[in-house]
Amino acid sequence: MSKLSPAEWKKQVIRQDEIDKYLINGKDFIDHQQIEKQLKDNRTPEKQQVRDIIAKAMEVQRLDPQETASLLHVTDPQLWAEMDEAALAIKRKVYDNRIVFFAPLYCANLCVNNCAYCGFKCENSQEKRRILTMDEVRKETEAVIAEGHKRMILVYGEHPESDADYMVESIKTAYDTRKKARNGWGNIRRVNINAAPMNAAELKKLWEAGIGTYQVFQETYHKDTYAAVHPPETLKGDYRWRLYALHRAMDAGIDDVAVGALFGLYDWRFEVMGLLHHTMDLEKQFGIGPHTISFPRLTPASGSPLSTNSQYLVNDTDFLKLVTVLRLSVPYTGMIVTARERAEIRRQAILRGCTQTDASTKIGIGGYTDALKKLDGYQETSQLEDEQQFMLGDTRSLDEVVRELAEMGMITSFCTAGYRCGRTGDRIMGMLKHCVEGKFCKLNAVLTYREFLDDFASPATKAIGEKIIKQELEDIDKYPFFQKNKELMATFRQEYQDILKGERDVYL
Repeated sequence: MSKLSPAEWKKQVIRQDEIDKYLINGKDFIDHQQIEKQLKDNRTPEKQQVRDIIAKAMEVQRLDPQETASLLHVTDPQLWAEMDEAALAIKRKVYDNRIVFFAPLYCANLCVNNCAYCGFKCENSQEKRRILTMDEVRKETEAVIAEGHKRMILVYGEHPESDADYMVESIKTAYDTRKKARNGWGNIRRVNINAAPMNAAELKKLWEAGIGTYQVFQETYHKDTYAAVHPPETLKGDYRWRLYALHRAMDAGIDDVAVGALFGLYDWRFEVMGLLHHTMDLEKQFGIGPHTISFPRLTPASGSPLSTNSQYLVNDTDFLKLVTVLRLSVPYTGMIVTARERAEIRRQAILRGCTQTDASTKIGIGGYTDALKKLDGYQETSQLEDEQQFMLGDTRSLDEVVRELAEMGMITSFCTAGYRCGRTGDRIMGMLKHCVEGKFCKLNAVLTYREFLDDFASPATKAIGEKIIKQELEDIDKYPFFQKNKELMATFRQEYQDILKGERDVYL
């Protein structure tokens, strides 16, 4: 852990040469005039033009900015209905009938930044600061495992006490943690992180520690707005340092990266275009784009008036539109909708092509173990609302959300096989574009769903889950892809029987 003061630490973090190497003729890839022109020139798309764009997306081809701008300006309700239908069809074509789950674990709310919208900002006197010890990380991880999760994202503020070395230690702690389940032992098999931009040397430490996906959100791609909400004297005030965080990660060996924007800071159409241009630049410079795209909405945060009075707050109708457009615009990339959203909005987002979500989420520091103490009748050790970065819209348990998805005819996946089999980076992206990865994921979804039903599901969830898994097995038998791969199917059937007998963590 760093012994530097925050002021000393800030001076050594940003490396200008690690920004300049990615610029093209001294310019970054967000050209305001170009984006505004793309939006302006495509305000009145013709019906057939829109349908042609939908057809291109259905072929799992990324849309160009002009095509995306056209979709953003559709006003015809019938066309939106067609776009929504296509979005779900694309998701099923690429990712099959499954939703992947994860749990966030907030490790520290110490932060040197002063972002206008965030409860963690350094000037927020209402925030009770805390950083988890490794023993606390282990206990939090045990609580997450006890819900049935296999995948976790660790979240950190930007501060010398939660630097790359602390992250490495917490990643290793999460991986090493085991918790007794109904049958055998549960564990976290994939640790992703949401953290501040780092230099290449620090990123290599994370890669060597076994990091999964590295997630950095630009927050807003609009430069004037970015400057207004991120004071210039702070680390986060450097727009380009953050803009190229994922480029540095790719260079450091982290081949799974994730982009996102905080919708509500600026016009939502501009932010969608920013996410697309970010995707395009990663593809241009590295041959592959982001593994996932996230689109959280600004929600109330302690000590942040902007979080409730921004003129750009996104209503439910526009939020669901941007989800649809993103699915059509980058059809092969995963999309994450989180517990920031109310249950009904999450359902609607999933029906527009989202592939990942969280459940049983606690975002206070120490929130999972505090919740257990409350259930056990002990006095809480922290006031959770004072230690949260923002307010959640859906606090249901994993079991409840898994059951709801089953009622919608969808299977929950806890699969992490692709990462451990080397299906990452350009390899997984190629498989997604050719609609092959989803076939392996379908098999692994069934295997991990079987584990969850036997180890963690409530009787009500298991009852409907058995119907879903029966249907999935019947579908697998009918797929020409599986019928041709007899050796793969023999292995799958054996592994399914092994799970029924009590074996765990088998995958293809």
